[in-house]
Amino acid sequence: MKRDADKTRQALIDAAERLMTHCDDPSLVTARAITKEANVNLAMINYFFGSREGLIFEVFSKLQREAAEKDPGFSKILEDGIPPKEKLKEIHFRSMKLMLENYSYCKALTKYILINRSINGERGSVRFIEEHFKGKKTEGECRLIAFELSSLHELAVLRKDELHDICGIDLSDDSILKRYINENVDRFLGE
Repeated sequence: MKRDADKTRQALIDAAERLMTHCDDPSLVTARAITKEANVNLAMINYFFGSREGLIFEVFSKLQREAAEKDPGFSKILEDGIPPKEKLKEIHFRSMKLMLENYSYCKALTKYILINRSINGERGSVRFIEEHFKGKKTEGECRLIAFELSSLHELAVLRKDELHDICGIDLSDDSILKRYINENVDRFLGE
């Protein structure tokens, strides 16, 4: 029985990934389209993931893990002796690049993530923020900074066209993206 459940769960993940990877409009990747592609009952999405967005978030999380595994520079950042604020900048740069490269996921997920992400779940960034402040801020304050910084960057990716058209910030240009992130991290953590 567990084997069938695992098979169904994986079929949903694979179907959502195929559809999201090849779509121009993520709103067309509906729960019905995913279950049709996976050849499973519509109720299985809610059973395993709580919602369509929960499933797509699972697929994007998988994509993030795979990208980090393929990028030896990512783990090197975490191990290097560079200051925690610089580590935070580099992690946000790599995360935003991944979101920009997989914009259909970002478009489909940002609202879901912003509403459902727990402030308590910001562990990775919080560690570097706590190291930066060296006890001058509480854990709660550091979690809030991590949440605000991540939320700001997720929204920036989602609204990338407006940022470009109205503010002249072209997030597809790596040097501009780095400057944008550096300014935000400096604003939240201080110069």
